[in-house]
Amino acid sequence: MPGKTALELLKEKKHVFTSLRPPNLSSCTRKDVREYFENTYDLDEAIFTALKDEKYFYMCPDRLRLPLIFYFAHTATLYVNKLLLAGLIKERVNRGFETMFETGVDEMSWDDTENYRMGGSYQWPSLSEVMEYRSRVRELVIEVIENAPLTLPITMDHPWWSIFMGLEHERIHIETSSVLIRQLPVDYLECPTNWKYAPINSPTPVGPNAFIKVNEGEITLGKPTDFPTYGWDNEYGTKTIKVPAFEATQYLITNKEFLDFVADGGYSTKKYWTDEGWQWVQFRQPRHPLFWVCTDECKSNCGSILSDYSHCNNESNGVTNGSTHSKYKYRALYDVIDMPWDWPVDVNYHEAKAYCRWKGAEFRLPTEAEHQIMRGDDPLSSKYSCDPINRKDFHCNFNFAYGSSTPVNFYPANSKGFYDLYGNVWECTEDHFNGFPGYESHYLYDDFSSPCFDGRHNMIQGGSWASTGDLCSRFARYAFRRHFYQHMGFRLVRSLSPSFGTPVKLCDCSAFVLGLGVHSNPVTVEGVDETACFSPSTNKQYVYDDEDLCHDCILNKMGKDVDYGQPLVKYVKEILGSLGAETGSAMVAGCGPGYTSFQLGAMFDSVLGMEFGGRLVDAAIQLQNNGEAVIGDDTVALSCISSPLRTDNVTFKQLTWFPNELEGFDLVLFEFLDRLNEPKGWLRKLWEIVNKKGILIISASDMWTVPVLKQYIGEWFELVHESNVDKIISTWRLKED
Repeated sequence: MPGKTALELLKEKKHVFTSLRPPNLSSCTRKDVREYFENTYDLDEAIFTALKDEKYFYMCPDRLRLPLIFYFAHTATLYVNKLLLAGLIKERVNRGFETMFETGVDEMSWDDTENYRMGGSYQWPSLSEVMEYRSRVRELVIEVIENAPLTLPITMDHPWWSIFMGLEHERIHIETSSVLIRQLPVDYLECPTNWKYAPINSPTPVGPNAFIKVNEGEITLGKPTDFPTYGWDNEYGTKTIKVPAFEATQYLITNKEFLDFVADGGYSTKKYWTDEGWQWVQFRQPRHPLFWVCTDECKSNCGSILSDYSHCNNESNGVTNGSTHSKYKYRALYDVIDMPWDWPVDVNYHEAKAYCRWKGAEFRLPTEAEHQIMRGDDPLSSKYSCDPINRKDFHCNFNFAYGSSTPVNFYPANSKGFYDLYGNVWECTEDHFNGFPGYESHYLYDDFSSPCFDGRHNMIQGGSWASTGDLCSRFARYAFRRHFYQHMGFRLVRSLSPSFGTPVKLCDCSAFVLGLGVHSNPVTVEGVDETACFSPSTNKQYVYDDEDLCHDCILNKMGKDVDYGQPLVKYVKEILGSLGAETGSAMVAGCGPGYTSFQLGAMFDSVLGMEFGGRLVDAAIQLQNNGEAVIGDDTVALSCISSPLRTDNVTFKQLTWFPNELEGFDLVLFEFLDRLNEPKGWLRKLWEIVNKKGILIISASDMWTVPVLKQYIGEWFELVHESNVDKIISTWRLKED
């Protein structure tokens, strides 16, 4: 009898479609944590059991994302990467997998053509190999939970924070993977037997979507640092906002309401769309929301071999009686069903914004502060029970209560008369994503939030039916690019005190993206005070990449009277000689405009210059290709450096973190320690990057003394030399095993 396939084995696993609530980190037991982990892991695997064939794991449901096999493995790799960084484990499970599946995609624009990070012809591992890997990671995490030292409470600086980081990261991907599966051809799927869609209609008919007035008020945002559940870095800090009077629709906008916009030619009328939104329309050519199904073979957004697929090609979905209402059906997660007109419409920000403009110039989306004040939550406290996700008596459509949206009046209204401020679908808001005052990234995941503080990511609020864990929290703050699809809808808002402005918060950031430059960041809300609504990005790395600062930095360092980097390069050369070091490969972490990298190119076979700043990397590439770089109105050239240079063996990368693919360097020259959001994580990663006989040289300000550095890297490195050339320079080698 032949053995069972990997997919058959997956389908035999426990199909968990119910979600536990987050443990209380001030009182949880090992048993509590293990149960939450196993529930998370099982729920993630269960949503993939609907795929009919293993080959569908290698399909790309969205041309801007990776194939499903990536996401099936990705969540497991993060546990290993973060537990290792936190010191709870000492060895990897499979470095190849933990490199291959480490980094997902947050594409730079809606017309990005790279839907595979490693190229469309990349050979992914088999499903059986990935399942075996997931099994090994499951055993590893359980072993850590059962045996690692545990003290309570578990706080942000506790090693066990890494476990919950893995858990909540996986719960994010349970939801985002469900969105991708929802975009697959329905013929590829078979709805699991215990999957439960919500009723199409509510026992009580949905009446007119009336506006409810909200009086002027004040709201304080931010999660207390001692709150006993896991939180992402962007949730902490505080901000108090005065909210002028406004009114908002009691319900989310339904499919039935949105039909009027579609029938009125909303998708073909430019005046309803922002400039960015209209460019997206021209590219995507949508005629209706993504999860509506008609017979017109509307363009899909799938990638690779599915690029010609359209889910709008099922003849049985067509018009049967000539009415507009009967033209459309609805794509739920695993099935095409009759159109649930009373469910909220699923759209992205561009579509929601266009609907607002179609309704009238005075209409808009809510802000984060308005959405929070509409909720009418209890006063802010650190009590576990003040968060709805932690309360058994709080009823709404989140945490997999159903496997779909529900009618907008299915659950009772809150005390202010609003429905679905938690759950059902996420709500688009007008605010850009940014940290609160006092924002600090976490060393275990330095680039979770901060790269998105760029003015191109809009906040979403409230969670959806597929949201679990922290996603459902009253403190949750998530954001996506404006073209991104999620289980997401919106409600209308109208200001009642125009003279007092709108509490919209926008991010003033001119982040430079290689190949794209700087996108404009226009105000899309009528009547706001542009001098008050913009705040600087709280990602200080973007501040360092500011156009004027980079301009001054490059010009000052390339002035004709300065042979830039010569003292440091001279030091490196002397160290290499005195230690008899290998000169195969070098990396400059914080390469700036590349001068040091080019000088090391004359000493090493290959050099990698990495930098988080796009403008700096762009200048380095200009210098490499042309021998000079245009910086604003000025031009700088490599010819002003008198020391030996080589450019043909140097590569530059813009990176927001040390990915696992960086390894095996004979020299790592660490130059941007003073410019990082959170240096601790970067320093703790270095032992995996330097060759066993390699050299680490750190050049930083005088706050980074050897005793300070030893607190971060002393577990792996020993000091071999210390100097002071402009800055403190220390040289390290890995300790013997």
